[in-house]
Amino acid sequence: MDQMTLLFLLLLGAVVTVPLGDRLKLPAPVLMTLLGVLMAFASFVPKVDIPPEIILPALLPPLLYASVQRTSWRQFAANKRPIFLLAVALVFLTTAAVAAVANAIVPGLPIAAAVALGALVAPPDPVAATAVAGSVGLPRRLVSILEGEGLFNDVTAIVLYHVAIAAAVSGTFSLPEAFGLLVLSAVVAVAVGVALGWITIKLMGLLGDATLQVGLTLLVPFISYVLAEELMGSGVLAVLTTALFLAEHTADADDVLGRLTGRTFWEIVDTLVTGVAFGLIGLELHNVFGTADGRELEMAGWALAVVAVVVGVRLLYLLPATWLAKRLHTRRDVSEEIPTSWRETVIMWWAGMRGVASVALALAIPLETDDGRPFPGRDEIVFIAFAVIMVTLVFQGLTLPWLVRRLGVRADTDAEAALEKDLAVRAAKAARQRLKEIEETEDFPEEVTERLHRLAYDVGARISPEMVDDERRDAYAKRAERFQAVSRVQREMMSAARHAVLSARSEPGADPEVVDRVLRQLDVRSLR
Repeated sequence: MDQMTLLFLLLLGAVVTVPLGDRLKLPAPVLMTLLGVLMAFASFVPKVDIPPEIILPALLPPLLYASVQRTSWRQFAANKRPIFLLAVALVFLTTAAVAAVANAIVPGLPIAAAVALGALVAPPDPVAATAVAGSVGLPRRLVSILEGEGLFNDVTAIVLYHVAIAAAVSGTFSLPEAFGLLVLSAVVAVAVGVALGWITIKLMGLLGDATLQVGLTLLVPFISYVLAEELMGSGVLAVLTTALFLAEHTADADDVLGRLTGRTFWEIVDTLVTGVAFGLIGLELHNVFGTADGRELEMAGWALAVVAVVVGVRLLYLLPATWLAKRLHTRRDVSEEIPTSWRETVIMWWAGMRGVASVALALAIPLETDDGRPFPGRDEIVFIAFAVIMVTLVFQGLTLPWLVRRLGVRADTDAEAALEKDLAVRAAKAARQRLKEIEETEDFPEEVTERLHRLAYDVGARISPEMVDDERRDAYAKRAERFQAVSRVQREMMSAARHAVLSARSEPGADPEVVDRVLRQLDVRSLR
């Protein structure tokens, strides 16, 4: 088996583990990691040979971009306080605690290398957290905070990591220089993200076609990441800025086909890249054991100590941080989304899984320092980092659904239903208002007018039947039944039309391009 075959096996696994995870009520990323572990110890599976320096640029941009599609700038703005407490303050605290413990227990590990270890295990993975949290039915406010933490904590952690690596490689460290690097990295990233977002919007206007626009969005995250890194900025923050900018400025309510095409495309990309990323985590485990060199038990003891620090610091920090957020929340910002009970705080704690970024940073540690000596403690750092990843990702990921059920934490379905009803009312009012404006300038037959009014009313009722009273709901149900019957006949008619056109592809003299163009018109009409 060669590397290309292994890649296709990972892609196949990424597709298969999604329905399997749904059936088993387990997160797909965790299953994919376990699959990678099994493959790692199979004799016919080749050793993974991916240059560490390309793992972050290849995997993080599409994963981050896809994650941003599920959120909005308003959520980040409303949750800036808890996100700051988790994505910045907790990352610094975890890095310091891990560095102190690792420097104390691992013989010969200098403080700079220990800080690098702390920085790479400090940030919970946004993909793992979102996938796991979404699959167990957590309240939306918790998912929003986990998404915000996971998306922004990589920025802080990666900058700390680079500063620590530079200090370990060169043997020098300057606090003002490190702080200046942090500020410069953020400023450059935001500038690149906004500029590239603006350019992308202009290009989308020129392209016009939905297929080309979606293709452009696939390139944009990689360009944003690489360009920011080349200019000494944070590639992660640049991708986030670009994605948020595009989400806020490219929303076209009438671009139905583009929106459906883009969403479907990015769901596919997210599924495949997530599967490959977590499969690689499992596959790398075999290589990591090779670094132990007969010291497995000793290094396992160090790893367990660091795991305890990582997990313990998060809990000890979340308890007072949640209390503080509640106090500030009640006084100032009513739109802020925070945990409302100790049970939700416990879930937030247990959902802090490490993943792709930690793997990439661990593998990207240089082999040598500037003076040609081996990087101090590299094998120990890689071993400990993978132990933290496997424990937090696999053990916590597998037990999180049980813990959620045990504590009785559930999504606020009443609030979601109320919001859905409110949106249905707004949609119906907008439709009726627009119909009223059209009637003032155009004259329709009475039966057409009656049908249009019924359609305007049905806009909201289809979204949320709860918005109407019982009598109207019964009337709507009867109309919906008739509509379903008509729709079924229409689907069969359109299906017959598509089959007739598609059969022309095999006829002599038929131009496949013309056939596909006509078939696309029928597909779009069927979609609408």
